[in-house]
Amino acid sequence: MAPVLVVGATGKTGRRVADLLARRGHPVRGASRSSATRFDWTDRSTWMPALTGVGPVYISYQPDLIVPGATDDIAEFVRMAESAGVTRLVLLAGRGEPEAAEAGRLVHESRIESTVLSCAWFDQNFSEGGFAPEVAMGSLTLPVPAVGEPFIDADDIAEVAVAALLDDSPAGNPHAGRTYELTGPRLLTFADVAAEIGRARGTEIAYTRVGLDDYRELLQQFDVPDAEIGLLLALFGTLFDGRNSHVSDDVARVLGRPATDFSAFAESMATAPAHEDQVAR
Repeated sequence: MAPVLVVGATGKTGRRVADLLARRGHPVRGASRSSATRFDWTDRSTWMPALTGVGPVYISYQPDLIVPGATDDIAEFVRMAESAGVTRLVLLAGRGEPEAAEAGRLVHESRIESTVLSCAWFDQNFSEGGFAPEVAMGSLTLPVPAVGEPFIDADDIAEVAVAALLDDSPAGNPHAGRTYELTGPRLLTFADVAAEIGRARGTEIAYTRVGLDDYRELLQQFDVPDAEIGLLLALFGTLFDGRNSHVSDDVARVLGRPATDFSAFAESMATAPAHEDQVAR
């Protein structure tokens, strides 16, 4: 049985995908800059060694498909995957990003069976991502208006990803050629999110909206790297115009159960230690 390659195996979704595959007894090759199988999106010499000898591949691009050069990287990665004899590709993509849509097109146009997971913003950004430290201190400051976002639990994404990597039927791969929109079951603004986390913790999480320039200055005060600031401003400056303010039932269609509600995540977050790592949606 050929292993599944998980690109980004230490990230929010990648580590969940790898863990779920391992629990199901499927061999996994985890790849990242810090894994035994080294993989670095900025070093193409690391790609083919990771791809050689694997079957399906889960692709998580860092830092985000919106950055310049990302689609060129995906095109070259797909070419290498075809050369290596990869059997399936499952791409994690951001919802509403033209660059992510282009990356999905490149994956679907390959000779390899493919599935694209077009995801809303992750619940876990508030517990494991860049928002976590401020939330832990009782506030949330962002340059986002009162626009609804159907936040998605990363565990749901991992379950759908594993289905797309492994599911089979007499007619073949039921997920081949599909693009799934993965969302939670309802729309929440960032102010709603702060309120729900606060209720679960029994305390207030104050949400403050600021302008993009003020947000840049705030991040600079906390010594956030310029590249990360640029990425965040690009995401916040383009995606919260209402384009993503709708809910999909694709999680339920694939898994046969409803998507996890944010309230369940907030309850689990209230009893778990906070983590600090990079925002990923």
